[in-house]
Amino acid sequence: MWREPVTRRWLASAAIVAGGLVVGGFLLGDGLVRAKEADRAVTVRGLSEREVMADLATWTISYSSTATDLAAAQAAVDRDTSSIEAFFGDLGFPADALEPTGVNVSYYTDNQGVGRYTVRQRLSLRTNDIERAQDAVKRQAELVRRGVVLEDGSGMAYTFTELDAIKPAMIAEATKDARAAAQQFAEDSGANVGSIRQATQGYFSIEARDGEAAGWGVSDSPHKKVRVVTTVDFSLD
Repeated sequence: MWREPVTRRWLASAAIVAGGLVVGGFLLGDGLVRAKEADRAVTVRGLSEREVMADLATWTISYSSTATDLAAAQAAVDRDTSSIEAFFGDLGFPADALEPTGVNVSYYTDNQGVGRYTVRQRLSLRTNDIERAQDAVKRQAELVRRGVVLEDGSGMAYTFTELDAIKPAMIAEATKDARAAAQQFAEDSGANVGSIRQATQGYFSIEARDGEAAGWGVSDSPHKKVRVVTTVDFSLD
């Protein structure tokens, strides 16, 4: 008779332990399921591209003259400067659109032992009148007819400066594109696209629409292509 309470107590304890293991196993299993569901995600990239027109044109014009006398070399450069200013003036550019950006004087002795001076000067055109700038490039041969010899690298460069104005819309477009890619993945895997877990914005790039031009006297294109790629992590339900 004295063993029965002990047996009952042991059975009760065993039942409690077993019940605890069952409940604990259920909670642990449920937690693993929920953790697994929380880890369901897809990482995709979204792209946004736009064609824009440059709003700034810059043209650095380099030219020089060499003579045995420094004054003669400088006088020749001064004549070229007047010809260049007249060229842009005839095209309708204001006087302040063109300004000196550098001058250099060098001296050397040639094979005959004669000393020679070279005066090299640079003028820079800066304008927002893209159409007029393109016209200047087309007619640059007139500078040669005026006696101006342009040095290598004297090409027009076009720049798009209004990137900040289109950034928000392009990021939104890239994110929308990323969600569309995630939706396609989700449909293929029998899931639904949830919220954004993490997003990384890529760098904005601005390039000539048809590729960069190269070579003497050749300018790039005022037609630009702006591009951005975003990487987005979406949860899957």
